[in-house]
Amino acid sequence: MSDFQLTINGKGVDAERYFEVINPATETLVAQAPDAGRTQLEATVAAANAAFVSWGQSARSERNSHVQQLMGLLQKNLESLAQLLTQEQGKPLQDARDEVGACLMWCEAFVHTRLTNKILQDTPENRIELQHRPLGVVAAIVPWNAPLMVAVWKLLQAVLSGNTIIIKPSPYTPLTALKLGEFCRQAFPPGVVNVLSGGNELGQWMTSHEGIHKVSFTGSTNTGKQIMASASGNLKRLTLELGGNDAAIVLNDVDVAAVTEKLFWSAFYNAGQICAALKRLYVHEDIYEALCQALVSYAGYIKQGNGLEEGVAMGPVQNRMQFEKLCELSRSVQEEGGRFLCGGVVTAQQGYFFPITLVADLADDSRLVSEEQFGPILPILKFSDVDEVIERANNTPYGLGGSIWTNNLELGAELANRLESGSAWVNQHAAVRPDVPFGGAKQSGIGVENTELGLAEFTRVQVINVASPAAVSAN
Repeated sequence: MSDFQLTINGKGVDAERYFEVINPATETLVAQAPDAGRTQLEATVAAANAAFVSWGQSARSERNSHVQQLMGLLQKNLESLAQLLTQEQGKPLQDARDEVGACLMWCEAFVHTRLTNKILQDTPENRIELQHRPLGVVAAIVPWNAPLMVAVWKLLQAVLSGNTIIIKPSPYTPLTALKLGEFCRQAFPPGVVNVLSGGNELGQWMTSHEGIHKVSFTGSTNTGKQIMASASGNLKRLTLELGGNDAAIVLNDVDVAAVTEKLFWSAFYNAGQICAALKRLYVHEDIYEALCQALVSYAGYIKQGNGLEEGVAMGPVQNRMQFEKLCELSRSVQEEGGRFLCGGVVTAQQGYFFPITLVADLADDSRLVSEEQFGPILPILKFSDVDEVIERANNTPYGLGGSIWTNNLELGAELANRLESGSAWVNQHAAVRPDVPFGGAKQSGIGVENTELGLAEFTRVQVINVASPAAVSAN
C-alpha cells in the first residue's frame, strides 16, 4: 500500500504492484508509486473517451473555470508540492517552488489564450468558416527534469482545447504528477484528467493504443522516434519536444564580467538537466581565456548538495543512469585530449552528485561536444571567425535552441537568424514563456507548445462550407 494512487475516472485507484521512488540526493526511499497495469490502462482509456463526449462540447468558459479551480489547489499546496518535488527530483527547494509558481503562471496565461474560428468567405452565395475541433484522448508522457511543470503545460493545452488527457510521468519522478491527479479529481469532471504511473511498458501500450488520438511527449530524441513509429497504427497526432545540443556564441565585444553569471546558469540551472540548456559554449579567441577563468571562479561559489539544505544552489543528477553517463563522458574528455578547468573528478559519496565541470581544448567531434550531456559538464570552444562558428554551431542533428551574446544588437539578431534552431536568443538563453511558442527544428522535435499555436496542436481543422439556397438553385 502507498500514500499515492492512480487517478482514473475521477477516483483514486490502487495498483496491484508498486515501485520505489528514490531521492537522488540521499539514495533513500521517498515513497512507493503505483505501477499501472494493462487492465487499468484500458479502464482509463474508456473513461477518457466517455468523458470526451461532453467535455469536447463544453463552453470554453466552463473549461476555464475548472482550470481556475486547479490553480487554487496548486496555490494552496505550493509548499508541500515543492518539498515533494525536491525529494523526488533533487533540485533545490527554491527552484522547486519556482517550478510550482511557473505552473500557476502557465495556468493564468492559458485561461486567456484562445483559438478563434476564421471566416474564409462570407458572401450572399457562400459562407466558409475554418474551425478547430478537439481530437479526443491525449496521452501526455512527461520527463523527469521538470515533472510537474511539463505535466501542467500538457494538461492545459489538452483540456482547454476540448480534449481529455492521460498523464504518464517518468518512473523516476511520478509523485508530484500523482499529487496533481489528486487535485484534478476535485477540479475536473470524472475522466477528463487521468494520471497513470508506471514503467516503459505502460508508455508503449499508450502510444500504440487505438483509443488514444494524440501523444504529447517531452524527452529524448531516440524515445521520440520510437513513439513516432508506435503511434503510426492509427495515425495519432504528435507533439514531440525532444533533445537539444544548444550552442551559445559569445562575440569579442561583450563585457566578460557582465555575462558570466548569465552564461553559467544558462548551462547549469537544474544541474544542466534542461532540454534547452546551453550545452556548447563557443567563445571568441580574444576573450576566451578571460571568460574561462571567470566561469571557473563563479563555479567556486556554488554550493552543491541536498536541495532541502539551506544555501544549496545545485542539486544532484536525478538518477543513476544519467549519473553514470556523465561519468563516462568525463572519462572521454581525458581520452580525447580535453582539459578540465574545474571538476571532472567524482568523489565517492552518497547521492548522484556530479561536480560542476568546465572543459577546454576539445574538438567539435568529441563526444562531449557532439552528444547531449544533460548534466553539469560544459565544453568551452574557441573560435576566431563568425561565419565559421555559425557553421560549427549548426553542425548537429539537433535544433532546439541557440544564442548569440554581443553588445551589437543588430548584429546579434542577424546572427541569431542564421541559427538552425526552433528558438534563437540574443544575450539570454532558454528564455521559455507561456506567451511565446516553443519547439524544435531538425531532430529536436515536431510541433510547438505554448500560445494559440500550442492549443492548435491539440485540434484538427474542420471547414464548414455553407451554400445559400439561391446558389444551390443556380447550380
